[in-house]
Amino acid sequence: MHKGMLYVLITAMVSGVSIFLNSFAVKGFDSSVFTFAKNAAVAVLLLCVIIAVKDYKNLAQLTRKNWIQLVAIGLIGGSIPFLLFFKGLQMTAGTTSAFIHKTIFIYISIFAFLYLKERLSLKYFLGAAMLLAGTYLMIMPDFTFSGGHFLVLAATVFWAAENTYAKHVLKELTGNVVGFGRMFFGSLFMLLFLLATGKAGMIFSMSMPQYLWIAMTSMLLLLYVFTYYNGLMTLPVSVAACILSLGAPITAVLSWVFLGQGIEILSWIGMALTVSGTAIAAWHGLRVLPHGRD
Repeated sequence: MHKGMLYVLITAMVSGVSIFLNSFAVKGFDSSVFTFAKNAAVAVLLLCVIIAVKDYKNLAQLTRKNWIQLVAIGLIGGSIPFLLFFKGLQMTAGTTSAFIHKTIFIYISIFAFLYLKERLSLKYFLGAAMLLAGTYLMIMPDFTFSGGHFLVLAATVFWAAENTYAKHVLKELTGNVVGFGRMFFGSLFMLLFLLATGKAGMIFSMSMPQYLWIAMTSMLLLLYVFTYYNGLMTLPVSVAACILSLGAPITAVLSWVFLGQGIEILSWIGMALTVSGTAIAAWHGLRVLPHGRD
């Protein structure tokens, strides 16, 4: 199996598990404090990984241009969209927000075509169409729109832009360094937000169970960032985006197994379409696109 695809498949599995666990972990938290704590913890852990694998030489050799690139990734991927997304969720109800977020592969594909000149074949579009139909059947959005939904949409577009830009930056930098930049500078921007809103003190006033939730979800986030950015080094970003969509069926199955939440026949069909569409898009994307760095 293609190394990058294996990495991103692991990312998708981690994503599915993380979404399931975060639905419990975030209860009782301020979302911005919770996100900052996780991102900051992962930044520290990634720095330890960089030192352990002797990737710190790449950090030492970063140019001023490289540092600006990492700051940009932290801003558009590690801070602004999180604030927009969770604020949007607070303002909305129903399933439309979840559907909007799961369509991120569409925006990534558009950005990849326009900015990275990735070629998207007809079979890729067929796979993406199946993936979109599968996502719709799994979520069944109610399509009620409000200001909160536009915040969720804006966050999704920001994340799509960050994914595309990160793929460009990975031509020069390693996945570990790019992942560290996203989490470190994203944490700094989030900290500025917490200080400005008077929430910074909440970081040190949480209960022990809350700190344990942060520790557990941070380890999953570390695995997510490590596998995704290292996989993206050798994988077209449009293909990676489709593979990540496999996280949704994993979350649905976990909810069915552990929470007893029934899965209707349309949801099963949606999961089948999602897996099939992902396979078609990924396989054909790998055939027609350059993979990136070796």
